[in-house]
Amino acid sequence: MSRFFRNHRGKLAITALVALALATGVGLGPHLGFTASARTPLWSERTVDVAAAPAVGPNWVELVSKLKPAVVNVSTKRMEARPHMRSPFGSGDPSDQFFREFGDQPRRSVRSMGSGFVINANGHILTNNHVVDGTTEITVKLSDGRELSAKVVGRDPKTDLALLKVDATGLPTIALGDSSELKVGEPVMAIGNPFGLEQTVTTGIVSATGRVIGQGPYDDFVQTDASINPGNSGGPLINARGQAIGINAAIFSQTGGSVGIGFAIPSNLAKTVVTQLADTGHVSRGWLGVSIQSLTPELAKSFGLTETTGALVGSVTDDSPAMKAGIKAGDIITEFDGHKVARSETLPRLVAETPARREVPVTVLRDGKTMKLTAKVAKLDEPDQKVASDASEKGKLGVAVEPVTPAVARELGLKETRGVVVRRVEDGGRAANAGIRSGDVILEVDRQPVKDVAALKRIVDKHPNGTPLLLLLQREDGTMYLAV
Repeated sequence: MSRFFRNHRGKLAITALVALALATGVGLGPHLGFTASARTPLWSERTVDVAAAPAVGPNWVELVSKLKPAVVNVSTKRMEARPHMRSPFGSGDPSDQFFREFGDQPRRSVRSMGSGFVINANGHILTNNHVVDGTTEITVKLSDGRELSAKVVGRDPKTDLALLKVDATGLPTIALGDSSELKVGEPVMAIGNPFGLEQTVTTGIVSATGRVIGQGPYDDFVQTDASINPGNSGGPLINARGQAIGINAAIFSQTGGSVGIGFAIPSNLAKTVVTQLADTGHVSRGWLGVSIQSLTPELAKSFGLTETTGALVGSVTDDSPAMKAGIKAGDIITEFDGHKVARSETLPRLVAETPARREVPVTVLRDGKTMKLTAKVAKLDEPDQKVASDASEKGKLGVAVEPVTPAVARELGLKETRGVVVRRVEDGGRAANAGIRSGDVILEVDRQPVKDVAALKRIVDKHPNGTPLLLLLQREDGTMYLAV
């Protein structure tokens, strides 16, 4: 049964489970990364010294006084297209084209608000990716009233995490705790800016751990009944020791408000992501090359098994690490690099956190027999590749694109799998100024076919400076030329 929700930009949407994007809009118009290195971490791991807690629970009053100053308000500005107008009589009405052209108005400025928290005294702030995605301006308001401009150090859409930096020192911080130690029923506290109400504190318990809610390949959410609402995105979920054990990210709701079911990204996952974002600005992941599915009781019985633990291999990619290791469709992966694979959702996180070119042991069940294999993990080739608009890329486009795979073609209703689809347009860049939109498919550049992302970059880089690029785009059911 579908559930209705509103996301942080105020658009009505339908999902099978949750309302992601908790940043509140004020209109003006799949475990990730490498494991943390042995160096001193970017974040603190201290606990907060408080007076002896009363028998009824943690001393939230003293914890709030110590930790609330480290929670910040993240205010953003982004440019969004105005809604397209349509004929009230449907797409078949002769006047529909007029309405569509009339609706192509200049984009409007939209402000949004979310939360974040300081993880070290030198100004690094952790928040959600959806709070800052597509923004042209980020302002962080500290608890002392200062408003500072923030820059994005790095973002990771697949875990919905982002690392910001402000020019300040000596800031109060919140430590990142060990989310693997969380127990269901444990008391927790959320601090954030729901609906723009700054420094709001709510409490509850851990309702569940390891939740898979369909938001990405690496779902591993902490569920809580501590009240979180639009604007809480990026704020900390804090345990009784004063440590952030989660980053609030999503809610289940039929109304857009809290109904007591919220989800936070575990702090241990955030640690691996933050380490890489601080070092390189992006996250690298391991790749095995298998498609997997859960082992249901019916499937287990068909394979002659009495338990449903493990990840059932549905297919193996040609020339992948899995194929080279001897993994086959129908195998059940029960261990990876010494870690038990109790559920199929566990495997993608384990593979993703494994450094590329590392050889790891893999245990599989095949025809009722246990087999020990060795796989050399490769680097995951992320499909979303940016053709940058800075000087190093000759400043030509400013779009994020991905190949038109069969799955993408089905998503967009395309008949062919050629070209690259625009997933994001950089605000203020030449592509945006020329009228390129998210969802456009770039078929040709300078009358040369664009087969993939690499071809697009090669053609753009060879184009002489001072002359416009000629692009052939597919938009909806037609094609059009644009000069950039």
